Amino acid sequence: MVAEFKDTNYWALILGGSSGLGYASARKLAKHGMNIIIIHRDRRSEIPDIEEAFDEIRESGVKFESFNSDAVQQENREDLVNKITEILGENGKIRTLLHSIAKGNLKPMTGDEPNLENIDFKLTIDAMALSLYDWAQAIFKRNLFAKDARIISFTSDGNKKAWKNYAAVSAAKVTLEAITRSMALELAPYGIRANCIQAGITVTRSFQMIPGNETLRVHALKHNPFRRLTVPNDVANAVYLLSKDEASWITGSIIPVNGGEHLM
Repeated sequence: MVAEFKDTNYWALILGGSSGLGYASARKLAKHGMNIIIIHRDRRSEIPDIEEAFDEIRESGVKFESFNSDAVQQENREDLVNKITEILGENGKIRTLLHSIAKGNLKPMTGDEPNLENIDFKLTIDAMALSLYDWAQAIFKRNLFAKDARIISFTSDGNKKAWKNYAAVSAAKVTLEAITRSMALELAPYGIRANCIQAGITVTRSFQMIPGNETLRVHALKHNPFRRLTVPNDVANAVYLLSKDEASWITGSIIPVNGGEHLM
């Protein structure tokens, strides 16, 4: 395996990387020589298993740091950016900022259960969309981005399709895509590229929290030309490709990574 990022002092900062797409992407980038910082928010009881998974990244021989902290909160972000600045030192730069925060509200709009309210939309959009902009701004202002940096985030098929109980997350995904397009435009003079990956149906911990997720799985299998679901490594491979030098002319795009699931 070619470790093209080795000795470049490039870092990937991954927001939400203890499992699922974020973790798979961290592992993939590390195998190709990129140093990794993961910010995640998990229960104390889950930390031993998470640290065991992180050992696989450490075994890649790259520099690795992790923080169990809420990346959405402003005061936490300011403290974390200070720590990241120290970790990077004089020569380290963030090549890839990957947003993989899944902190959405999945309430229904009607029925006997607690219904979706205005505050639920606000909290979900803040966590799953605006936090990307907040982090990008914080890193940009500290001059921590590499000259050819990549901002990558994850959207879903729910950006256009209506799924029950998914309204708040759907609104967040649309907001995320709009922010990405604007960052691609306004940060281009500084060498920064920004793209969204629209992953196919992938069985992750956050996906399994969506009511009716089994129906979504069956539908995806039926319509995927390869007759299989997307797996985290499929998406991690796309994150790696977008992080390479050869992807420098791709920006402002919503890229399906679903094996053609969107075709049918």
